[in-house]
Amino acid sequence: MPRRLTALLAPLLLLAACTGGGDTTPDRAGEEKPGTIVVASGRDVTGSNGVRQRLIDAWNREQRKKAEGSDPYQARLVELPGSADEQRSQLLGALQSGSARYDVVNLDVTWVPEFAEAGLVRALPDDLVDADVIDPVAETARWDGKVYAVPFNSDVGLLYYRADLLRKAGVEEPYVPEGFTWEQLRGHITTLDKKLGADDFANGWTTQLDPYEGRTVNAMEAFATAVPGLRLVDEDGRYTGDVEQLRRGVRELVRRVDPAYISPDAKKHDETESTSEFTAGRTAFLRAWPSAYPTLYQAFGKRLGVAPLPGRAVLGGQNLAVTTTSERARKATELIRFLTGRQSERCLLEAGFAASRDSAYGRSLRCPAEISAAPVPSPTGEPDEVPRGDGGRPGLSDEKLKKALERAVHRPRTPLYGAFTQTMITQLGPLVETGSADEDELARRLDEALRRALPG
Repeated sequence: MPRRLTALLAPLLLLAACTGGGDTTPDRAGEEKPGTIVVASGRDVTGSNGVRQRLIDAWNREQRKKAEGSDPYQARLVELPGSADEQRSQLLGALQSGSARYDVVNLDVTWVPEFAEAGLVRALPDDLVDADVIDPVAETARWDGKVYAVPFNSDVGLLYYRADLLRKAGVEEPYVPEGFTWEQLRGHITTLDKKLGADDFANGWTTQLDPYEGRTVNAMEAFATAVPGLRLVDEDGRYTGDVEQLRRGVRELVRRVDPAYISPDAKKHDETESTSEFTAGRTAFLRAWPSAYPTLYQAFGKRLGVAPLPGRAVLGGQNLAVTTTSERARKATELIRFLTGRQSERCLLEAGFAASRDSAYGRSLRCPAEISAAPVPSPTGEPDEVPRGDGGRPGLSDEKLKKALERAVHRPRTPLYGAFTQTMITQLGPLVETGSADEDELARRLDEALRRALPG
């Protein structure tokens, strides 16, 4: 496919270059040793000296051993500040202007078509994404029939819940059985409201509806649940939706943000704020990513439950790509091969991420001790009070997490994803704020806005 969207992308890239503020710790040419590979990434949610840094440290050790006295190649991780939306703007601006010297960039799965179409990242060997990569995750690596990025850590929405509150309200186990639906969740919330006092229970569920990507994620989960197989764009990123599909999606979203069931603060929450509200103790359910589990378990212990999200869950995660301006592309590709290999994926899984490879979920692999995280002291003085199932990974069993990834749905894959998500965030604002909408009118306006935002 020729780069037929370049003209459409140019204004967005110029805007990103002008608005990508914040300290990106730019790495200008000449400031690094010739053998330094600079990796730009968002914040590692596994904490300081997180698993991504430990994997890079392991690769650096290998390079020093191979060098045998000569100057080895070494990788350096640069963490970009700000939200994911701000990081995207910083990366676009830096790569367009040449203001920072990045060899490898860690891209949100939704950014790959945009960066590939704009010529900012280069095509990679096909064998980097082999049959071991979970199918929906593997799709995020390709654009225009080529591999432009390699799945690193994946992600999928999960449902966290207060088992103790459900038990106190008389709900029978299993509290969240296989095939649990949003209608059943609403029923549980109604039961809690009837049976528990204000000291125990205040809000049914909470999530991330602040005007950023979290709002789009929640909307797409509602839309994909209401319209099985919904994509909204074709393989070239052109809009293919219609008013009826959007109407059904809006209707499902209206049910989810009904003020009778959702926390009134969800409309101004991101991941951190929604998790904080849940840990405060009077909210029964939370939609969040797998990485939230260790924090939540340390707050609630065995009072916490976790299950696949009802309906369809959106696929998240990050993929590694080599920039077109890198002068160390061959070695940068070698680094990516190491960071996304089977052993590394197991380390990501044990640290709390969702791994992108099927083999990482097996019992035969373990993360080497020199890469594994040191045990985190608990408030009671125990080395680690987070339960470890399936050979070391905290939280949901490996098999359940893998199944959730296999069933996860994509957000629209388009080089104009930034325009898509901004349209969704803006058009759905009144619904999120009030918890109600004229479904027909909103679907019509949303359809018109998406046709303007995306090539059709």
